[in-house]
Amino acid sequence: MPVDSRRLQGPENSFSYKLLEKKNDNEEEAALSADLQKILIGTNKVRKDKRIPSDARPLCNVTITGIVSQAKGSAYIEQGNTKLVCGVYGPREVQKKSDFSLNGQLFCEFKFAPFSCQKRRGHQQDNEELVLSGLLREALEAAVCLHQFPKAQVEVNVMVIENDGSPLAAALTCASLALASASIPMYDLVIGTSVRQLPKLLLLDPTKDEEWEPELNHDEDNSNLTIGFMPSTHQIAAYVHEGVSKTEDLEQMLKLATEYCLKVQPVVQLCLKEVVEKTLSNESENKVDE
Repeated sequence: MPVDSRRLQGPENSFSYKLLEKKNDNEEEAALSADLQKILIGTNKVRKDKRIPSDARPLCNVTITGIVSQAKGSAYIEQGNTKLVCGVYGPREVQKKSDFSLNGQLFCEFKFAPFSCQKRRGHQQDNEELVLSGLLREALEAAVCLHQFPKAQVEVNVMVIENDGSPLAAALTCASLALASASIPMYDLVIGTSVRQLPKLLLLDPTKDEEWEPELNHDEDNSNLTIGFMPSTHQIAAYVHEGVSKTEDLEQMLKLATEYCLKVQPVVQLCLKEVVEKTLSNESENKVDE
């Protein structure tokens, strides 16, 4: 397997110290059972992080400028303990003639940092990261005005610094902010969110412990939904569903996710407004100095 010779390679068998923490035997047996609702919610209808099922983690420390100095546009987002940074480069001319297209092209790379998960990730992209990269590209292609830069390519690089659940949803929001800061023409921003379905209960913005896992869940009414929503045009740019759900349950999950995206829209717009005002003020100061 090829390795990156430019980095110091850590031990391949390393793992997080959290895996050495002692767990209650009863809790481990319950985690393997089909009824996970009592573990995740409990009898008081409160999740482990003190949220009610319909509450999302706070979207904080949103920074759009100066994160990646060499990128044309960048953004950093913290959604609970999930932390991502995104850099946008281009538009650049496509070098290969075989890749010629009258419309612009998007190249998206989704990568987990080696220390971002409990189990150490490799420096090279694995299958999961390749799939997430493709989903990110398909979602952003629906929002970016590709006809505005023909014969050119825009690169979007997303790095997950810490993964505590719903990384694709946070990456959609972070990447759209980075594209906007890079002055890439867009129809609308893409805001991502996830919903976890349990029997007779929906959890908005699930954490890593609350996400759907195929090894533990094979029954009905147990799934995970991630969408990328464009709030101004009311269109869905990304739709990823894992597990088994009924049609009426999917409608409720979709409604809960879109309502959250509409609530987040003013926050994202305010961040972009502050960036534009700061840029204009800096330009005016430079003109005065000249």
